[in-house]
Amino acid sequence: MQLKRALISVSNKTGVVQFAKDLESMGWEIVSTGGTARSLREAGCKVRDISELTGFPEILEGRLKTLHPLVHGGILGRRGEELHRRQMKEHGIENIDLVAVNLYPFIEVVSRGDVSLEEAIENIDIGGPTMIRAAAKNYQDVIVVVDPSQYNNVSAELRSNGDLSEEHRLQLAVEAFAHTAYYDSVISNYLRNNYGAEKGVIFPREITLPFSKVMDLRYGENPHQKAAFFKEPLAPRGSLAEARQLQGKELSFNNINDLQAAWEIAAEFDEPVAVAVKHTNPCGVGIGDNLLEAYLRAYEADPVSIFGGIVAFNREVDEETARQMVKIFLEVVVAPSFHPGALEVFATKKDVRLLEIPSGVRKIKGFDYKKVSGGLLMQDDLKEIYATDSWQTVTTRKPTEQELRDLIFALKVVKHVKSNAIVIAKRGQTLGIGAGQMNRVGAVKIAVEQAGNNIGGSVMASDAFFPFKDGVEHAAAHGVTAIVQPGGSQRDAEAIETCEKYNVAMLFTGKRYFKH
Repeated sequence: MQLKRALISVSNKTGVVQFAKDLESMGWEIVSTGGTARSLREAGCKVRDISELTGFPEILEGRLKTLHPLVHGGILGRRGEELHRRQMKEHGIENIDLVAVNLYPFIEVVSRGDVSLEEAIENIDIGGPTMIRAAAKNYQDVIVVVDPSQYNNVSAELRSNGDLSEEHRLQLAVEAFAHTAYYDSVISNYLRNNYGAEKGVIFPREITLPFSKVMDLRYGENPHQKAAFFKEPLAPRGSLAEARQLQGKELSFNNINDLQAAWEIAAEFDEPVAVAVKHTNPCGVGIGDNLLEAYLRAYEADPVSIFGGIVAFNREVDEETARQMVKIFLEVVVAPSFHPGALEVFATKKDVRLLEIPSGVRKIKGFDYKKVSGGLLMQDDLKEIYATDSWQTVTTRKPTEQELRDLIFALKVVKHVKSNAIVIAKRGQTLGIGAGQMNRVGAVKIAVEQAGNNIGGSVMASDAFFPFKDGVEHAAAHGVTAIVQPGGSQRDAEAIETCEKYNVAMLFTGKRYFKH
């Protein structure tokens, strides 16, 4: 029986000693390199150094170790092909039957944030991906192992059957190609984002999007759909991918989708804010001098819709606020932290999921993606500072200081409401939200009805211009005293005239905030 040979060279040494010992106990020869060889020898394994196989020393400060015909010939040679066998024998190439390789810790190194370009470059693995891809290409003859979690299953099947099934070999190869593709994707994105941007170029000619699975979810948008959550390898601080679940049931697809919507709105505010979300639309947003005041305003904005919703905060949740929150059923609460007293209160409601994002809520620059059939839409994220000095007051009456504060507040919310979108607000509280309507006057009517008797002295924000005066007239007739909108309609003059009729201040921002 021909000797079986395994080449083991790993950066992550978790479980590698036991794996090598298992192979050795089954009669396999172990070939290794550098630090891996030292670790295996120290553990008592008999290891043949790669230089003994190639007859060539490791050079160029370790940059060149495994890139050699005697290595890659041993991996790529097809055992069932006469020509391959003859040429391998002619050139003294020994079979390599198993490749266990994982790669330089590029992600871990650049995640530190204080890394020079030179250090980042030196942590790009060259030989490792080459060996992995070679072994995966020749999976019918070579077993490829890229993750310590695979060691036990491989060892067990080899011990039980003397070999791996072709199905198992192919699955390992599939995972190997995914592993190297992910690794290269991380490198290309890191270098492009930090060093490769051409002046004036936002979108590259080609993109790669590396993500790794965090967890399987309870279900997708509907219970009959399966779903999982994936994260970026270098996820920005303050992003949802950083969240730690402190209590409650496992999350669903809809939970995370709603959490993203709530967390993005919370990022708009510096003052204490509470954001209640239902089906990715805010149902109540409130700001205050403290978190309890903010939460009560968000709750009172729509005490019906908040039931079973998602609530996000931009401050630590205190015990007093928690006591108010447990009076109703909430699906998820997310915040930068929770006071120990608040955790005790929430512990009485085991089904409430608590998520903590220690880095705190913050605006994150990046890109927004939407999958379409056979393609992908990509745009830069809508993050900005609200430059009110560039807004234009187009009516005789100017807004009061309080109205201007409320207009800014309403605009920060409306940009996160599904279009057509209208937000009516007063004194740091949303009163009515019209979301996702097919016409703008319909959104206005919903928001006005929701605001009810509180509408007097309120302000209104629209995500886009008013194509007709009807929406403006409906709001003004019910007590809205100031309106902010992009402007730009052919009928702007009619909207302005209507505002003059009702003594309503109107401001144009020149910016539309569609969200589909």
